Amino acid sequence: MFFHMIELTLQNRMNEVKKLYESLSLIGSLSLAISLPWIIYKALHLQRSLNNLFGKVVVITGASSGLGEALAHEFYMKGCQVVLCARRRQELDRVRTDLMHSHSTVQTHPPIIIPLDLADLDNLVENLKKIITVTGKVDILINNGGVSHRGNVLSTNIDVDMKIMMVNYFGTVALTKAVLPDMVKRNEGHIVFISSVQGLIALPERSAYSASKHAVQAFGDSLRAEVADNNISVSVISPGYIQTNLSLNALTGSGDSYGQMDDSTKSGYTPEYVAKKIVKAVAQKKKEMIISSMLPKIAIFLRKYLPSLYFFAMARRAKKSSLK
Repeated sequence: MFFHMIELTLQNRMNEVKKLYESLSLIGSLSLAISLPWIIYKALHLQRSLNNLFGKVVVITGASSGLGEALAHEFYMKGCQVVLCARRRQELDRVRTDLMHSHSTVQTHPPIIIPLDLADLDNLVENLKKIITVTGKVDILINNGGVSHRGNVLSTNIDVDMKIMMVNYFGTVALTKAVLPDMVKRNEGHIVFISSVQGLIALPERSAYSASKHAVQAFGDSLRAEVADNNISVSVISPGYIQTNLSLNALTGSGDSYGQMDDSTKSGYTPEYVAKKIVKAVAQKKKEMIISSMLPKIAIFLRKYLPSLYFFAMARRAKKSSLK
């Protein structure tokens, strides 16, 4: 009798487990039936969006190296007419040659080179006119050019702050304002600002750079609202650390070149990875995107919802840095 009761109990438990398994299987099947079409739809939508880039005129600043060069490759592979802009003509020639040799089967126009200096505000309008004279229009402007900063506030000369703001903010704004009238006239266009995670969270010893990127973020948000009725998209992209020469070319407090590759930069994303993510965001006309590891995203969350904890963490970081 006793063993019979145990057998019945075990049998009941087995039946309960079986029913639970069947219910979970049903839920899983329903979830798959619902999610699979959605995944397929999103994939097809993304591919259509990427296909729509074909033939677009894309102007890229800072195209002579790093992320700008990687973006040039990605847009060129999508069949865009790429306009390469930067100060160094020789490097732009190299990038142009690499594009044509690496993607010789791509059906598009040869890349165009327009040397320009974002700090030279007086000539930006003329450079933009040259581009439109050659291409007839600008469909997408990628504001990627910029310079970084390494140094604390106390030891950073004000002319360094001004130079970084001139390139990263005023040069970007001036070029954007130069291209806008034609976009408004045609009732279409896309302005892309390559900002930084440091435009969302300011780090110690990055005051000038963070301030310039904060400004770009705000300008982009204002512009997006103002041109919404003109069918002009505005995207603000905020990458984290990328394996480029940004830290090598960063300005110190005295205005000299920093000349060092930060460990955080060494361990960052590759330019090619970030470029692919940006091109997808541009194709989908996303208003903003953060491309970073989890730690910066946590810091952004803390800055917004637990600011006291964020301020404490940054003070600890500043103290640790000053002890080196």
